Amino acid sequence: MTSAPAPRSARPLPAVELRVPTEEDAWHWHGVFDDPEVMEFLGGGAAELSVYEELTARQRRHHAERGFCFYTLVDPADGAVIGFTGAQPWPREWGPAGEIEIGWRLGRAYWGKGYATAAAERALDVVRAAGIRHVVAVIDSRNARSIAVARRLGMHPAETVPVPDGKRTASCHRLDL
Repeated sequence: MTSAPAPRSARPLPAVELRVPTEEDAWHWHGVFDDPEVMEFLGGGAAELSVYEELTARQRRHHAERGFCFYTLVDPADGAVIGFTGAQPWPREWGPAGEIEIGWRLGRAYWGKGYATAAAERALDVVRAAGIRHVVAVIDSRNARSIAVARRLGMHPAETVPVPDGKRTASCHRLDL
Protein backbone atom coordinates (compact mmCIF):
# COMPACT_ATOMS: atom_id res chain seq x y z
CA MET A 1 0.00 0.00 0.00
CA THR A 2 1.30 3.45 -0.90
CA SER A 3 0.87 6.18 1.65
CA ALA A 4 -0.70 9.45 0.62
CA PRO A 5 1.56 12.49 0.36
CA ALA A 6 1.70 14.69 3.42
CA PRO A 7 -0.39 17.85 3.18
CA ARG A 8 1.56 21.02 2.56
CA SER A 9 0.99 22.21 6.12
CA ALA A 10 1.96 18.90 7.77
CA ARG A 11 5.10 20.34 9.36
CA PRO A 12 6.40 23.83 9.95
CA LEU A 13 8.87 24.83 7.27
CA PRO A 14 11.72 27.32 7.52
CA ALA A 15 11.56 30.72 5.88
CA VAL A 16 13.31 30.84 2.52
CA GLU A 17 14.06 33.48 -0.04
CA LEU A 18 14.22 32.83 -3.78
CA ARG A 19 15.96 35.23 -6.15
CA VAL A 20 16.78 35.19 -9.82
CA PRO A 21 20.41 34.04 -10.02
CA THR A 22 23.01 36.75 -10.42
CA GLU A 23 26.35 36.37 -12.16
CA GLU A 24 27.95 36.13 -8.71
CA ASP A 25 25.69 33.22 -7.83
CA ALA A 26 27.72 31.02 -10.17
CA TRP A 27 30.52 31.29 -7.58
CA HIS A 28 28.11 30.61 -4.72
CA TRP A 29 26.59 27.54 -6.42
CA HIS A 30 30.06 26.23 -7.29
CA GLY A 31 31.14 26.53 -3.65
CA VAL A 32 27.98 25.08 -2.11
CA PHE A 33 27.91 22.12 -4.51
CA ASP A 34 31.64 21.33 -4.34
CA ASP A 35 30.91 18.31 -2.16
CA PRO A 36 30.91 14.65 -3.27
CA GLU A 37 27.85 13.90 -1.11
CA VAL A 38 25.85 16.72 -2.71
CA MET A 39 26.83 15.50 -6.17
CA GLU A 40 26.47 11.78 -5.43
CA PHE A 41 23.36 11.36 -7.60
CA LEU A 42 24.39 13.98 -10.16
CA GLY A 43 27.48 12.37 -11.60
CA GLY A 44 29.51 12.26 -8.40
CA GLY A 45 32.01 15.02 -8.99
CA ALA A 46 32.03 18.76 -8.67
CA ALA A 47 31.30 20.73 -11.81
CA GLU A 48 33.65 23.39 -13.12
CA LEU A 49 32.80 27.01 -12.40
CA SER A 50 32.00 27.51 -16.10
CA VAL A 51 29.10 25.05 -15.77
CA TYR A 52 27.53 27.25 -13.10
CA GLU A 53 28.25 30.42 -15.08
CA GLU A 54 26.30 28.95 -18.01
CA LEU A 55 23.57 27.58 -15.73
CA THR A 56 22.95 30.89 -13.94
CA ALA A 57 22.89 32.74 -17.30
CA ARG A 58 20.38 30.21 -18.67
CA GLN A 59 18.20 30.64 -15.59
CA ARG A 60 18.15 34.43 -16.02
CA ARG A 61 16.97 33.87 -19.62
CA HIS A 62 14.28 31.41 -18.47
CA HIS A 63 13.00 33.89 -15.92
CA ALA A 64 12.90 36.73 -18.47
CA GLU A 65 11.16 34.57 -21.09
CA ARG A 66 8.91 32.33 -18.96
CA GLY A 67 8.53 33.99 -15.56
CA PHE A 68 10.26 31.16 -13.67
CA CYS A 69 13.66 29.51 -13.39
CA PHE A 70 15.96 27.69 -10.99
CA TYR A 71 16.22 30.37 -8.32
CA THR A 72 19.07 30.94 -5.93
CA LEU A 73 17.89 29.79 -2.53
CA VAL A 74 18.92 32.14 0.27
CA ASP A 75 18.62 31.73 4.03
CA PRO A 76 16.88 34.97 5.04
CA ALA A 77 18.34 34.74 8.55
CA ASP A 78 21.91 35.34 7.41
CA GLY A 79 21.86 35.81 3.61
CA ALA A 80 23.80 32.59 2.98
CA VAL A 81 23.28 30.89 -0.37
CA ILE A 82 21.83 27.48 0.42
CA GLY A 83 21.52 26.17 -3.14
CA PHE A 84 18.85 26.45 -5.80
CA THR A 85 15.30 25.40 -6.49
CA GLY A 86 12.76 26.19 -9.13
CA ALA A 87 11.65 25.03 -12.54
CA GLN A 88 12.93 24.99 -16.09
CA PRO A 89 12.19 23.22 -19.36
CA TRP A 90 13.69 19.70 -19.20
CA PRO A 91 17.19 20.36 -20.60
CA ARG A 92 18.19 16.93 -21.94
CA GLU A 93 17.39 14.84 -24.99
CA TRP A 94 16.55 11.78 -22.85
CA GLY A 95 13.76 11.71 -20.30
CA PRO A 96 10.61 13.84 -20.32
CA ALA A 97 11.41 16.05 -23.32
CA GLY A 98 9.13 19.06 -23.60
CA GLU A 99 8.12 18.95 -19.92
CA ILE A 100 8.74 21.50 -17.18
CA GLU A 101 11.10 20.13 -14.54
CA ILE A 102 11.02 21.20 -10.92
CA GLY A 103 14.27 20.65 -9.11
CA TRP A 104 16.29 21.44 -6.03
CA ARG A 105 19.87 21.12 -4.89
CA LEU A 106 21.10 22.19 -1.48
CA GLY A 107 24.41 22.31 0.29
CA ARG A 108 24.83 19.43 2.72
CA ALA A 109 24.69 21.70 5.79
CA TYR A 110 21.05 22.46 4.91
CA TRP A 111 19.78 18.90 4.41
CA GLY A 112 17.00 17.55 6.59
CA LYS A 113 15.76 20.95 7.78
CA GLY A 114 12.83 21.49 5.41
CA TYR A 115 14.52 24.02 3.14
CA ALA A 116 14.06 21.98 -0.06
CA THR A 117 10.35 21.46 0.56
CA ALA A 118 9.73 25.08 1.59
CA ALA A 119 11.59 26.43 -1.43
CA ALA A 120 9.98 23.98 -3.86
CA GLU A 121 6.51 24.94 -2.60
CA ARG A 122 7.35 28.61 -3.27
CA ALA A 123 8.66 27.70 -6.71
CA LEU A 124 5.48 25.75 -7.49
CA ASP A 125 3.45 28.87 -6.67
CA VAL A 126 5.51 30.86 -9.20
CA VAL A 127 5.13 28.14 -11.85
CA ARG A 128 1.35 28.00 -11.31
CA ALA A 129 1.16 31.79 -11.67
CA ALA A 130 3.02 31.45 -15.00
CA GLY A 131 0.24 29.17 -16.26
CA ILE A 132 2.06 25.84 -16.11
CA ARG A 133 -0.38 23.00 -15.42
CA HIS A 134 2.00 20.14 -14.54
CA VAL A 135 5.63 19.55 -13.64
CA VAL A 136 8.02 16.61 -13.45
CA ALA A 137 10.98 15.80 -11.23
CA VAL A 138 13.47 13.26 -12.52
CA ILE A 139 15.21 11.79 -9.49
CA ASP A 140 17.91 9.14 -9.28
CA SER A 141 16.13 6.05 -7.98
CA ARG A 142 18.62 5.77 -5.08
CA ASN A 143 18.10 9.35 -3.87
CA ALA A 144 15.73 8.80 -0.95
CA ARG A 145 16.00 12.42 0.25
CA SER A 146 14.83 13.92 -3.03
CA ILE A 147 12.14 11.29 -3.44
CA ALA A 148 10.85 12.27 0.02
CA VAL A 149 10.72 15.94 -1.02
CA ALA A 150 8.79 15.00 -4.16
CA ARG A 151 6.29 13.07 -2.05
CA ARG A 152 5.87 15.97 0.38
CA LEU A 153 5.04 18.15 -2.62
CA GLY A 154 2.32 15.70 -3.63
CA MET A 155 4.21 14.29 -6.60
CA HIS A 156 3.75 10.67 -7.63
CA PRO A 157 6.20 8.38 -9.44
CA ALA A 158 4.97 7.90 -12.98
CA GLU A 159 7.67 6.04 -14.88
CA THR A 160 11.24 4.81 -14.70
CA VAL A 161 13.70 6.58 -16.95
CA PRO A 162 17.00 4.96 -17.95
CA VAL A 163 19.89 7.39 -17.56
CA PRO A 164 22.17 7.41 -20.64
CA ASP A 165 25.24 6.41 -18.62
CA GLY A 166 23.66 2.94 -18.41
CA LYS A 167 24.63 2.61 -14.74
CA ARG A 168 21.48 3.91 -13.07
CA THR A 169 17.82 4.66 -13.47
CA ALA A 170 15.73 7.61 -12.46
CA SER A 171 12.11 7.94 -11.43
CA CYS A 172 10.03 10.53 -13.21
CA HIS A 173 7.65 12.00 -10.63
CA ARG A 174 4.70 14.08 -11.81
CA LEU A 175 2.42 16.68 -10.30
CA ASP A 176 -0.67 18.29 -11.81
CA LEU A 177 -0.96 21.90 -10.75
